[in-house]
Amino acid sequence: MEKAKELLQTVSPKHVHIQDKFWSDYNRLVREVVIPYQYDALHDRIPDAEPSHAIKNFEIAAGRAEGEFHGFVFQDTDVAKWIEAVGYSLMTHPDPELEQMTDDVIQLVSEAQGEDGYLNTYFTIKEPDKRWSNLADCHELYTAGHMIEAAVSYYEATGKRQLLDVVCKFVDYIDSVFGPEPGKLRGYDGHQEIELALVKLYRLTGEERYLKLSQFFIDERGQEPNFLHDEWEKRGKVNFFVGKIDHMDTAYNQAHLPVREQKVAVGHAVRAVYMYSAMADLAGLNGDTTLYDACKTLWNNIVTRQMYITGGIGSTHHGEAFTFDYDLPNDTVYSETCAAVGMVFFAHRMLQIEPKGEYGDVLERALYNTVTAGMSQDGKHYFYVNPLEVWPQACHHNPGKHHVKPVRQKWFGCSCCPPNVARLITSLGSYVYSSSDDTIYTHLYVGGEATLPLSDGTVKIVQQTGYPWDGASRFTFDVESKRSFTLALRLPGWCSRASLQINGQNVAYADQLRDGYVYIAREWSADDVVEWKLEMDVQTIYANPKLRANVGKVALQRGPLVYCLEQADNGDQLSSLLVETDKPMQARYDDELLGGCVVIEGSALREQEQDWNDDLYRTGESTRTGQSFTAVPYFMWGNRGEGEMAVWLRRS
Repeated sequence: MEKAKELLQTVSPKHVHIQDKFWSDYNRLVREVVIPYQYDALHDRIPDAEPSHAIKNFEIAAGRAEGEFHGFVFQDTDVAKWIEAVGYSLMTHPDPELEQMTDDVIQLVSEAQGEDGYLNTYFTIKEPDKRWSNLADCHELYTAGHMIEAAVSYYEATGKRQLLDVVCKFVDYIDSVFGPEPGKLRGYDGHQEIELALVKLYRLTGEERYLKLSQFFIDERGQEPNFLHDEWEKRGKVNFFVGKIDHMDTAYNQAHLPVREQKVAVGHAVRAVYMYSAMADLAGLNGDTTLYDACKTLWNNIVTRQMYITGGIGSTHHGEAFTFDYDLPNDTVYSETCAAVGMVFFAHRMLQIEPKGEYGDVLERALYNTVTAGMSQDGKHYFYVNPLEVWPQACHHNPGKHHVKPVRQKWFGCSCCPPNVARLITSLGSYVYSSSDDTIYTHLYVGGEATLPLSDGTVKIVQQTGYPWDGASRFTFDVESKRSFTLALRLPGWCSRASLQINGQNVAYADQLRDGYVYIAREWSADDVVEWKLEMDVQTIYANPKLRANVGKVALQRGPLVYCLEQADNGDQLSSLLVETDKPMQARYDDELLGGCVVIEGSALREQEQDWNDDLYRTGESTRTGQSFTAVPYFMWGNRGEGEMAVWLRRS
């Protein structure tokens, strides 16, 4: 692996104008509904929703109001992620009124900053004498990281420096507190985030100290003596959230080993993938092969042992965490929306180091299935947890499934997920393409125009597509004169048949296929048309036999989308259905259903319960009768009221 000059260039959202039937609707929803709704939520104006207190906390810290701190210790991050989402939105859709609203929020944030640069409403209001005393639990650097990301986004969108100056002052202060030098804390946060944020700040400002600080936090993590463990002992073994505890599990924070020695994804899933994203950033920028090897090892463990078919991660609500290889229950799963966002981050950063189709495949899987599932079609309801099987009665009455919600919620006391979805969707342009000196890489099939840098100037590429319902994409180039460069098209792992045409002529691409990308090198003109068709067949997916939850079951997939059965289409007792996999299944576009989507229809058998009377057990099998079934895209489930849902289905 070479130095930074060999990294692919990430495209700023401001240089990608999305015009896509699927994603333009999402962008409009975020712009017109989600951002205003979340603004009201942050100001505690949503009836019957859990109050946020986030803006109120800043008002108290700034001296504008009196009162007590309320909410989680990291409540400031909801404001930061909202600002970040606004920044990305303004890059492509200027809105003077929204910009002024955000400027007012930023002014409030700046007033809450201490003279030394410190910024955190919890410690400013409630425990000003306990800064940096509980990094394991209190998210101080995590909260700082999200404000850094907000500042970078907003500056890139508007050129306004107020929030950028605030965070630079804050980071300068943090740099005076943490580091390997005598008198500094050799510590790091219990919740990773600042590490990747500092890389963004470095890329914007060119300030090497910010990159070195990120590297310090990564390199110091898990070293002995263990900072988080020693800090816990100094506090009298007290945990901020639950009080005194007998044991501190540093694996929960991925601090059990130095990061280069970690082989298996463990602990809190969001913290893990945020850290892995920063590791990939630093590995690429510094040409650090040992750090990149660690990233690849951890990546392989996740995607081959600990990832759901939907791209979700984190199999238990106890600690929102990974458990162990092949432990992927469907009904008690956690699969936090934020964790899927983190998988998109991790996959994208790996792509910038090495353009491999496997990274693009996982990015696409997490994005189209779990991230989009995290928000309702009205933009006002959200999933924190993304189950693969739902029995509403169990959600309501089984304490072991209390975290699983059969319908999306208006808001959460801990509302990290809703603004995370908003900021990812508004920054989607960053994930569609990358470029090198002479190659344009297409990672996602999203319609619109993008201006991409090559060594001899920029190229505007125009993509038209019916994705994810249709696999046909069309590319043209807005160039004044003929240009020589390479177009690299990702061939998704789910696609077994594809066809390529250039100017109406069929092109054999097998010899140009490397690591999941088809490389088309030629001299291009404004008249050239590339047509890339990915055949979307209905696929029956089986799980590794070691994945016990899915033995004897199948899942359905078409293109990038995983499907599920809902009670609304198939009746209750979905567990009584057996899909007849030996009979044909059809895909059909339904204009009326859920605003329009492709459904999968097929045949199934249903075990009848009528002849069981009051028997709980007996020696004879159930009678089976035939019925048809309808499967809908998983990301759309839960938009028609409360009901059963299942991704993995018994097979006949």
